[in-house]
Amino acid sequence: MKLILIILSLLSPSILFAAPSSLIRQGPKPIDANAHGVGRWVPDISFTSIDGKKGRLSDFKEYKALVIAFTGASCPISKRFAPSLSVLEHDYSKKGIAFLFVDPIAMKSASKALHKMVDQIGFDGPFILDQDKSLSKILGVKTTTEAFILDAARTLLYRGPVSDQYGIGYQLSEPRNQYLRDTLDAILQEREIANKAMWSPGCELDLEYEGLPVNSLTYHNRISRILENNCVECHRTDGVGPFSLEHYDEAEGNAGMIRKVVSEGIMPPWFASDPPHGHPSPWANDRSLSSSDKRDLLDWIKNGKPEGNPAHALLPMVRNNEWNIGKPDAIFSLPKEINIKATGQMPYVNLRVKTKFAEDRWIEAAEIRPTAKDTVHHVLVVIDDQNGIRGGIPRPLAAYVPGNSYFEFPSGVAKKLPAGANLFFQLHYTPTGQATTDRTRLGLRFAKHPPQKVVQTIPVANRKIKIPANDGNHIETAFSPIPKGTMIRAYMPHMHLRGKAFKYELLTQDGQKKTLLEVPHYDFNWQLRYELKEPRPIPVGSRIQVTGVFDNSKENPANPDPDITVDWGDQSEDEMLIGYLECEFEIGDGWDDTDQENSDLFTQLDKNHDGFLTKNEFDKPELFPFFDNNKDGRVCWKEGSTGMVKIKARQGKKRKENGFLKSLLDQFR
Repeated sequence: MKLILIILSLLSPSILFAAPSSLIRQGPKPIDANAHGVGRWVPDISFTSIDGKKGRLSDFKEYKALVIAFTGASCPISKRFAPSLSVLEHDYSKKGIAFLFVDPIAMKSASKALHKMVDQIGFDGPFILDQDKSLSKILGVKTTTEAFILDAARTLLYRGPVSDQYGIGYQLSEPRNQYLRDTLDAILQEREIANKAMWSPGCELDLEYEGLPVNSLTYHNRISRILENNCVECHRTDGVGPFSLEHYDEAEGNAGMIRKVVSEGIMPPWFASDPPHGHPSPWANDRSLSSSDKRDLLDWIKNGKPEGNPAHALLPMVRNNEWNIGKPDAIFSLPKEINIKATGQMPYVNLRVKTKFAEDRWIEAAEIRPTAKDTVHHVLVVIDDQNGIRGGIPRPLAAYVPGNSYFEFPSGVAKKLPAGANLFFQLHYTPTGQATTDRTRLGLRFAKHPPQKVVQTIPVANRKIKIPANDGNHIETAFSPIPKGTMIRAYMPHMHLRGKAFKYELLTQDGQKKTLLEVPHYDFNWQLRYELKEPRPIPVGSRIQVTGVFDNSKENPANPDPDITVDWGDQSEDEMLIGYLECEFEIGDGWDDTDQENSDLFTQLDKNHDGFLTKNEFDKPELFPFFDNNKDGRVCWKEGSTGMVKIKARQGKKRKENGFLKSLLDQFR
């Protein structure tokens, strides 16, 4: 046997030693919901069950939802999930949920094996052997373990796994995540579905997705759902959009404007650069239109904007007029009503609100709700201390832009609101032709228990920016070291009216540079937060570089004055360069005001921005040996921070000794 292995290794080393192209153990993972059909209408496919009974998907329209669960007797992972599907059917059929089971692998022995499986497991719903693949192709099923959920109008609400109990190369005694059960609960309780699309580990299928032909696209079977998923949250009656897109006549009448803003990428508002071709979007709150949605919307307009069959319409949406985060534990209103004029331009409104909490609080969700939503363009709420915003750099708590008004952290994750902190509100109003008033509110929901992980916002800022007059492409940068154990959750770039483009980059200790977020067309009017689907771990010793491009020329129509040099300042006619990092830390770790002060000083001294300080970069070179702990001739940020702690301790000791000496002398006077 040993000789055979030696011969094989000589003939083809790759047989024995080649590493697999991906992980051997694979569980469920998020996928792009838009790109995988979530939100689309599913045609009324007919089927015949293994018992010979004929049916159609429309037979289930009286149910609250229909689960189409792919399974089968030939795939081992499918067979493991079969008992779980039976339990789910038993639990939810009594709650108005229908179940349809499908085997997409039509082998000769499949029918007999499926009858045996049904008898053993006890499925009650119809079981289909999809011999012509019609149902599998129209849904675009990828594996034999996927479950799909349709509403009564056959809009696809969810696609993904039953749970994470079984996967490729592993199995658990109990599931950690009950994806299908949690989604059904959310539907029944009319809550937002947390994970709308996930890859489901199972036996892979080689099927091509069959979308609707271009000439069959209508408002009711396709376009209404695109608008609902991407536009109607703002473009509706009493919404913040300038016109409604809730009905066919509204979409048809505004088709010209829709074509312009969609084809030019102006709407929906999302400014992050596209991911590499073939890669899913990394953003949890990606508002961009998928390529297929954009194509179908423009094709529909080009082909005459057909209305189609009203029977294919989506279900009427029930709008939530209360808090999306649930009942807040604390609500803070502006201290006064803001009068909004009918026409012209409104200056920014800046107000402080006292919290008056005697103890620290842990925020797990926050939501901003204007009372005059059609006039409020954006709101920023930042935390400041008793002496104003520390260091001149605001620290965001929450933001409101149309369609993005709240956040909720996962269980066990929270952001600290210090005792006695003030809240600083900045509001931007846009007159709509009718005078009105607004008194925006901020709702906070607090964690019931101390969190396991803490969210902190690290500002990467350059307060020494200087933008020359009439320069249309001026570049400024800022740097910041990143503490050990940092997980980045979200980014929020901030500049003012001359801001043109923005980029976050990761600089690792080994000299690599990786782009984290690029905003090629920054727009001050849309203060967007770019939230990652999964927090990103940052290697130890890394730094973040942010780069801002400013347009201080007359070609910038928003430029207040192109003939002046612009410095850092709070007003919109001034400028800022801040790259906010919303980071997650284990409890006890993280970034405090002292870290920020040390980072600011380190960045100020690091004139060549290489992440190290040399002796000639020190204002007081005689202090250099005190910081250079490893005697390598340069000081890293960690050494700098450690040195600052030592210096402050020494200064404190000296003050204490001087105080003792003074008190001793006073006794002899």
